[in-house]
Parts: sequence; structure tokens; C-alpha cells
Amino acid sequence: MRLTDTGYAKLNLALHVRGRRADGYHDLETIFAFTELGDGLSVEPAEELSLRVEGPFATAVPPGGDNLVLRAARALAAAAGKPGRGGAIALDKRLPIAAGLGGGSADAAAALRLLDRLWGLGWPPERLAAVGSDIGADVAACVHSRTMRGEGRGEALAPIDDGGLAGAAVLLVNPRVAVPTPAVFARWDGVDRGPLAGGDPVAAAAGGRNDLEAPALGLAPVIGEVLAALAELKDAQLVRMSGSGATCFALMSNERSASTAEELLSRAHPTWWVAATRLR
Repeated sequence: MRLTDTGYAKLNLALHVRGRRADGYHDLETIFAFTELGDGLSVEPAEELSLRVEGPFATAVPPGGDNLVLRAARALAAAAGKPGRGGAIALDKRLPIAAGLGGGSADAAAALRLLDRLWGLGWPPERLAAVGSDIGADVAACVHSRTMRGEGRGEALAPIDDGGLAGAAVLLVNPRVAVPTPAVFARWDGVDRGPLAGGDPVAAAAGGRNDLEAPALGLAPVIGEVLAALAELKDAQLVRMSGSGATCFALMSNERSASTAEELLSRAHPTWWVAATRLR
């Protein structure tokens, strides 16, 4: 029996940093959205937990027990009172790492969903998300992999009407520069620039911002080139950096425009990672 799932790429349509917390995290307000693009995961029955990694970004995945996928697997086994449960997990790493796409968190979330099925737990997403929230701030949202509003560290989630975002065309661009999240947060200036609006997520995102963009630009100025290239696209409706970078995105008016833009930017910037996809 081989089970499969996807670690869907996460986007922050807006990301407001409201303050530093005593526990080392930051209070955030964000709108999570997820694309159809992601890493591929599978699991098969086995006596012990193991992880095999392949794919175009496999060499960048942290090895050993500190990998988020294995941490999630051990955490689920402990929470279910089933220490020592096994599973042979395979990860096809298609997304760039340290990219603002929640790749490691999405993979951990997919592992939770897969092992829940393999071990016959039958836990609802909320219970899996609670396990995931102790592993990483974005894991809980990635368990759901749907449009949601996030607050607190990002783990305080509220479902929202996606405002017609499902199926929307989106173009992702990463300059193949890894930007570690802790380094970006460390450069945040500590200024609270105000709350993220509620209501329609498209309108809220359009009126919002990403407070990590400036510190990320300080670490990787090429992000500015990516944002400028996306802003020049004819049918781009919302251009923003996702998460702590360096991936930026453009919501496009239709799939044809996204595909055309993918070809255009791939030719103009052959070293960049460029992918057209849709929101879930």
C-alpha cells in the first residue's frame, strides 16, 4: 500500500508583523493561500520511520532527524500514543527552500496527513494542525492548505471566504537565492505599521503589505529585481513577496497570461525559478 499527498506551496497574500513576542516569535496577521504546485510525498508501511529525498531541490533539504518531515512523524506518533510506529516516507522536493513558500512546513503537514491515513488514526485536520503548530509556525495552516487568515505566530487560524481566489492564475518567481527566515525577522525594524483589514481577502491583500519585504531586500537585493519584473507584466493584478522571501508572486488575470509570462521571464532570466500555477 502506497499513499500519496502534496506539500502545497504556501503564499502570504499579505503579511503584517505587529510586534515581537517574549517567546522569540512575532505576532503576525496574514492571509494564507495555497497553490496547486507543491512537493510530492508518499508513504509505505515499514517497521521504522525513514525519509528518502529526491527531486530538483533534494540536495538543499536538511538531512537526518532534524528534518521537519521526520519531526512531524515522531510528533504524531507521540501524540497518538503510538511511539515507534513506522513508515517509509519519500519526498520529491520540487520547491526551492528558504523561499517563503512554506516548503518544509508544507512537507511536514503532508506527512501528518499521510501518516494519519497509514496508521488509521482518522484525526480531523484541526487535531493534526494542533500537532503541527508545535513543529513550525506555518505547519498548522499547511495542514489545511486552504485560504485562511492567520494571527498569533500564524497558528491561530480562521477560515475565510476565498473571495473567488480558487482557480486564480498565479506566477511564482524565485531568483534561486535562499533567504533564511530567522535572518529576515532579525532585520525587521520593530515598527507596527497597522492591522490587516478583514473581510474580502482580495481587497484586504490589495490594501495590505508584506512587512518582511524591506528586511529581505536588505539581505537579497535581487528580490527588488523580481518584484520589478512582475510589476511590469501586463495582466498582473497583485504583486508581492511571499513570507520572508525570496519568492515573489503575481496574481494574473487568466492562465494564458500566466503561461505567457512564465515563458517571457524564463527566457529573460534563465537562472530564476519561474512557475505558473493556480490557487487551490
